[in-house]
Amino acid sequence: MEHKLIKVQPEDNVAIALIDLVQGDKIAFEGEDIIILSDTKAKHKITMVDLAPEDKIYMYGVLVGKAVTEIKRGDVLTVDNVKHQSTPVKEKTETTGWTPPDISAWKDRTFMGYHRGDGQVGTANVWLFFPLVFCENRNVELLKDVFEKELSFNKTNSQRQLLRSLVHGTAQSDSQEAPSKEVFDNIDVRFITHQGGCGGMRQDSDSLATLLAGYVNNPNVAGATILSLGCQNLQVETFNTALRSINPDIKKPILIYEQQAMGTVDEMLNTIIKESFEAIKEANKIPRQPAPLSKLKMGLECGGSDGFSGISANPALGYASDLLAALGGSPILSEFPELCGVEQELVNRCVNEDDAQLFMKLMKAYENAAEAAGSGFDMNPSPGNIKDGLITDAMKSAGAAKKGGTSPIQAVLDYGEYVTKPGLNLLCTPGNDVESTTGMVGSGASVVLFSTGLGTPTGNPIAPIIKVSSNTLVAEKMPDIIDIETGAVVRGEKTIAEMGNEILEYVVKVASGEVIAKADQMNQNDFIHWKRGVSL
Repeated sequence: MEHKLIKVQPEDNVAIALIDLVQGDKIAFEGEDIIILSDTKAKHKITMVDLAPEDKIYMYGVLVGKAVTEIKRGDVLTVDNVKHQSTPVKEKTETTGWTPPDISAWKDRTFMGYHRGDGQVGTANVWLFFPLVFCENRNVELLKDVFEKELSFNKTNSQRQLLRSLVHGTAQSDSQEAPSKEVFDNIDVRFITHQGGCGGMRQDSDSLATLLAGYVNNPNVAGATILSLGCQNLQVETFNTALRSINPDIKKPILIYEQQAMGTVDEMLNTIIKESFEAIKEANKIPRQPAPLSKLKMGLECGGSDGFSGISANPALGYASDLLAALGGSPILSEFPELCGVEQELVNRCVNEDDAQLFMKLMKAYENAAEAAGSGFDMNPSPGNIKDGLITDAMKSAGAAKKGGTSPIQAVLDYGEYVTKPGLNLLCTPGNDVESTTGMVGSGASVVLFSTGLGTPTGNPIAPIIKVSSNTLVAEKMPDIIDIETGAVVRGEKTIAEMGNEILEYVVKVASGEVIAKADQMNQNDFIHWKRGVSL
């Protein structure tokens, strides 16, 4: 028999519609008949009890809203009859116990990764180009055109002809044939541009320096070519200081060029191309070698969420997260605006009191900043979220937090801080998909699991982003961006544990280079720095 409703926790007073429901439908549920009072789309919520104004609404076992009008049993929750409400967080009241999942099938597994000199292991081998300031974006784009098009066997400008001559080891004028397809068979050359580095608050330039330093230190990066103008806020020394702070003994090749000290653009670009080409050739020689799964740092993200995200994709990601934590790896849960309403659970999961206090401090500071700007966490759900059943921030957050599983929280980090501890890490980022994934990768994530109910193409320049859909329909409609779909959980055909194990298996294949994530196939390379300050 087809299931029509599901209640996540016994204490919830709402249930989720698994299929479209029609006014007047009589549904047998938990030993009683529920009469549906309004046409209700799948993914939306039906109240199981009569609600008066100010009555509290519970879902996932937590407070997710309050009624603002009378809502009869069997009617649908909407933005017109429900408002956001969450439980205020208190001091840490207990330390939550944890029963790790069965990892017997995983404890001896390895992935084929790129071993770096500091002991980190990457899932990719990337040579990264980026500017310290937006003034150098054009030059980075020129280099991107040269490297990407020339290595794709096209021929146009003088810089590409130069690179062609370097590929063939011939004089520039003699190099007319297309390069071999085996030139860079073991490394990707990627490019970042951004709008920061000058003109704003010095704090934002410092934050950008830390973020970019985290990208260079990320185990997926073999080396980097960095462009500086010379006069900007984000000075070369500022970047070097940030990099030394993360890794005082970094051994990767890092090439830095300052335009105001080099002369013409052509002279600078020609020098960059020659020297970067030689460095990339060396990085291309780094082999994949076996590594334990404990070397994985796995970001957890959701975007374009729907009313099924919290019952299928996100809990499945959470189970994969718990598996990795039990194996000694480092899952990373971010998006602080989407943890509103579940703070107490997370506080109680913190292993030490200092982290619990830091989490509460960061959450409060973020909320205060949003309110000072005339907004608030209650405005977090997007029109797409609301259309597909997520009508309050607490409702969205309670489902989003499921990505973090149930394991103890070993560390709480502010934006830009680098993950060093095994186990679950909380990282302060916005809910914005690209700002959040950008931040997690800058904190060391070598792979990111990204759940979505509506579909999103988001990718990253250096880390594979694996898309996990909450339902089958979006996977069938957008097969070019979805890697895994969890609709079988909604239909009751697979358990969360089964799906979580399948997801981790897919992560291992991507981490080993056996499978290319859809975002990488699309060459989707998104990067947005979270700018907290104002422009000056």
